[in-house]
Amino acid sequence: MQHWQEDFMFGYQFLNGCNPVMIHKCTKLPDKFPVTTEMVDCSLERNLTLEEEIKEGNVYIADYSLLDGVSANSTDPCTIQYLAAPICLLYKNLQNKVLPIAIQLAQTPGENNPIYLPSDEKYDWLLAKIWVRSSDFHIHQTVTHLLRTHLISEVFGIAMYRQLPAVHPLFKLILPHVKFTIAINTKAREQLICECGLFDKANATGGGGHVQLVQRSMKQLTFSSLCFPEEIQMRGVDSKEELPYYFYRDDGNMVWEATKSFVSDVVNIYYDSDETVKTDVELQAFVKDVSVFGLNGNEDLGFPKTIMTRDKLIEYLTVIIFVASSQHAAVNFGQFDWCSWIPNSPPTMRRPPPTEKGVVTINYIIESLPDRGRSCWHLGAVWALSQFQENELFLGMYTDEHFIEKPVKNAMQQFRKKLDDICSIIKERNKNKKLPYYYFSPDRIPNSVAV
Repeated sequence: MQHWQEDFMFGYQFLNGCNPVMIHKCTKLPDKFPVTTEMVDCSLERNLTLEEEIKEGNVYIADYSLLDGVSANSTDPCTIQYLAAPICLLYKNLQNKVLPIAIQLAQTPGENNPIYLPSDEKYDWLLAKIWVRSSDFHIHQTVTHLLRTHLISEVFGIAMYRQLPAVHPLFKLILPHVKFTIAINTKAREQLICECGLFDKANATGGGGHVQLVQRSMKQLTFSSLCFPEEIQMRGVDSKEELPYYFYRDDGNMVWEATKSFVSDVVNIYYDSDETVKTDVELQAFVKDVSVFGLNGNEDLGFPKTIMTRDKLIEYLTVIIFVASSQHAAVNFGQFDWCSWIPNSPPTMRRPPPTEKGVVTINYIIESLPDRGRSCWHLGAVWALSQFQENELFLGMYTDEHFIEKPVKNAMQQFRKKLDDICSIIKERNKNKKLPYYYFSPDRIPNSVAV
C-alpha cells in the first residue's frame, strides 16, 4: 500500500476494492452537498463547468448517509470513538481514472462542515480521505458483507431446509450453496457481533451501532438489488465505455450470466412449462417462507411470495447461488489486501472529524487512527476472513452426487466449461497489471458463505 495516500488509489477502490458497490453516477448534486465549479475547477480537465461535467456523465458520488446518527462505540470508557457520514464526489479524468475532487464529512452543510478539496493543505485532504475510507469499512463490513451475503444466504438456507424435501431438485441445486452458512453465521453471532465480541473490541460501530446499521440497511435490501445486472444499472455504472476499468462489474456480469445459464438448464429439465412451476407446492412454500418469515413479510423489499413462470424461477435461483458464492467472494476475500493497512481502512477513529480547515497535522492524524490494540484485533480479523477453507469447493465443483440424472450432469459440465473460460479471460486481462483484479475469478469463488 505504498500508494495509499494517492488520489488514484483512493478512487480505484471505489471500482475494484473490497466494497465496490458505493459508487453511483451523479446526475444532480444533492442540496446537502453544495460543491461549486470554483471549488473543483483545478481538478476538472475538459474546460467544462461542474454542471456540464455532470451532464457529460463524468461525475460520480458516494454517499454514506446510512451512518448518519448511528451510535459510536462507547463500550470502552477509556477511549472515545467516532463515526462520520461523509459524501465524496468523484471525477473521471481524461485517462479514465476516477479521482476524488470533493469530500464533506457530515450530511448537513454549514460553517462547521467544510468541503475538503485536493487543493487544500496536504493533511486536511489526507484526513478527509481517511474518514471516507473508515466509513466505507463500516458499510462494507455490516451491510455489503454481513447483511447482503451472510444473513440473506441464511434466510434462503433456512427456508430450503424447512420447505424443500431432500429429493426435490431445487433442494439438490441449492444445498451446495448454503452449506456451512448457518454454522458460520452462528459462530459470528457468538464471537464477532455479540456483546463483548470483535465488533465491540475493535470497531466504531460496536456496542450496538452495527445493529442500527443493519436495521437501516434492511430498507434497501430489495430483491432487484440482489440481481447483479440490475444493481449495476440502478447505480448508473453499467456502461463499459464510460467506466472502462470497472472490473468488478465486468467479471461479475460474466459469472452472473454463466450461473444463470446453468440454472436455466437445470430448471428446464425439471419444469417443462410455467404451469409446472405454478403447481409445485413445495417450491411455492419455499418462496413464501423466504418472504413471509425470513423477511418478516416486508412487501416493500420486492421479494416474491409466489413464482409463476420458469423465467422468474431461473432469476430467483440465480440470485440465491450468485449471492452465496460469487458476490460473497467478491466482497470478502479482498479484505486483507485492502484493509490490512490500517490508515486505508480504519475500523475506528479516536478524534472527531475536524470542523475547520488548516488545523490537521500528522500528529492529529495519528491521534485519530486506532490504537495498537484495536489495530491488532482488526488485522487478525481481516486476515482470517480472507482465507479459504481446507478442501474448499469452488464454484461449479459438485462432488456430492445429489443429482444422478445425466442431463443435469451434462449441465454441470457445461457450467464448469464456461467458468474455466471466464478464468482464462480474467487471467489474460490481469497479465502485466500492477493491480490485477481476481476476486470474481471462478477458481477463487467458494460455493457457499463458509467464512
